[in-house]
Amino acid sequence: MSLPLPAENQAYCTVSALEAGFVNAPLAQFIDHPREDELVLFPCLSFLLRHSTSQELLMFDLGVPKDWEKSLPPVYHKMFERGNFSIEVPQDAAEALQKGGYDPAQIAHVCLSHLHFDHHGDHRPFTNATFIVGEETRALIESGYPINPDSHFRQDLVPHERTRYLSTTDMQPVGPFPHALDFYGDGSLYLVDTPGHLPGHLCLLARTSPDGGWIFLAGDAAHDHRLISGEVGIGDSARYGCIHHDKAMTMETIKRISALAGLPRVQIILAHDRPWHEKHAGSAAFLPGSIDSL
Repeated sequence: MSLPLPAENQAYCTVSALEAGFVNAPLAQFIDHPREDELVLFPCLSFLLRHSTSQELLMFDLGVPKDWEKSLPPVYHKMFERGNFSIEVPQDAAEALQKGGYDPAQIAHVCLSHLHFDHHGDHRPFTNATFIVGEETRALIESGYPINPDSHFRQDLVPHERTRYLSTTDMQPVGPFPHALDFYGDGSLYLVDTPGHLPGHLCLLARTSPDGGWIFLAGDAAHDHRLISGEVGIGDSARYGCIHHDKAMTMETIKRISALAGLPRVQIILAHDRPWHEKHAGSAAFLPGSIDSL
């Protein structure tokens, strides 16, 4: 279960957080036994990673698209009308990058944890980036909106000529996870297959120092740290159902994240990490600053 030891002159990644929208949603969608009809404002976090040697830039998730009212398929608007949802996008990922001193055209890679609207953002400003998604997302896109009017996923969610689909056949184990890709080939960044929430879901495991610090960017593998600690279970109510595509597989992924959390010098940040955001909003953890390594 241990993570790879650092090599001599070990490369690592500097990680910065970005605010890319907020979603107000019922807590019952995410955990069991919440307070009745409790609504929570969740941040939609994106992250910028800079490789210590090459200085190459990678974005993980792009949050909510600024033009979501026009760009999202009709099925989302129907869902919003039925439930107690609201969306706020003071800035999208591209605007957050620019405020932090970067041009979206500088980004070499964009890795999307999955294709839900509060993660895929707007790919259009990232004109030079290769997009990276899990192999199983291919079918979601190819059969998406408008071919399927009831699909949650537009067929143009990613720039097809610049998209790489990752297969688990190209991956090796890392820590508690059976499938991960050593992205730069130097142990600085692993793209981790984390099935359950949506087909093709990926997380990032980045080395944050040359001597053993790590950060795990969990996407929607879990929506609440109490799921990882075992204090609560996955939400599966009569009103909202289960937000995960495969609940049993999600539970297995959460167990693996829990094992990772037990290792030294590992910090875990969720895509909708309310406690982390409340503690760090406005701090140097956000661009143009960076998250301190453990």
